[in-house]
Formats: sequence, structure tokens, C-alpha cells
Amino acid sequence: MQKIEHIGIAVKSLEISIPIFEKILNTPCYKTETVESEKVSTAFFQNGPNKIELLESTDPEGVIAKFVEKKGEGMHHIAFAVENIEAEMERLKNEGFVLLNEKPKQGADNKLVCFLHPKHTNGVLVELCMDKPE
Repeated sequence: MQKIEHIGIAVKSLEISIPIFEKILNTPCYKTETVESEKVSTAFFQNGPNKIELLESTDPEGVIAKFVEKKGEGMHHIAFAVENIEAEMERLKNEGFVLLNEKPKQGADNKLVCFLHPKHTNGVLVELCMDKPE
């Protein structure tokens, strides 16, 4: 693992949440993006070396909608940057972790991603992120 890539926060509405986080972080949202495969719209903020990702469900049956319904708005996941996502997935699988996807998939912000099942990470949803090769 190289560093914390970002912290993901589930929200009901990007329209309401973006201005709140712009005030909190004293910086504008630098990017919004919809990831159709995940049924989510995202908004990114850079604060020094740190990034925050807001996630709003685009589908009432989506993972983020269900998360917000069950737990309310708040921290959804922590993402770690990795140099080689496939090697890191293999290493963590060999360590006994359960991966939520067997192959890296397209995520937001031009990343390949994989999630670890929170039942094996003390209840924290962990995301591995790697810049998508050009």
C-alpha cells in the first residue's frame, strides 16, 4: 500500500453536500462523475495531499442508497493507493481476506478498483485503487 488514496462518504444528495464540503474544506469540488456500473455519482475534493469522495446513489436499489438507508449518511469506505492492484489482490487473498470482486473493475477518477469484504476488515469497507494504465 502506498498511501490513503481517498475517504469515501455516502450522502443523500450531492447537490446539498457539495457546498457543505466546499465550505468545510475551503476548496471547490474539482470533479464530478457518474459511474453507471456502480449506480453512483461522485464528487471529489482535494485538501492538501488528501482526497474526499462524496457518493450519491443514482438508483434506489443501489449499494449507496441501501447504505444510507441502513446507516445514514457518513463514512462509507477508505481507499488505499496500490502500485499493482492484481498483485495486491492476490497477496490479500492469500492472507485470508475476501475480495468483493475477483478482477479489478473500473472505478471513478480513472482508477481500477477492488473492495475487501468488511466482515474481514473489522467492519471497514476497504478499497484498493490503482491509476488506470494509459
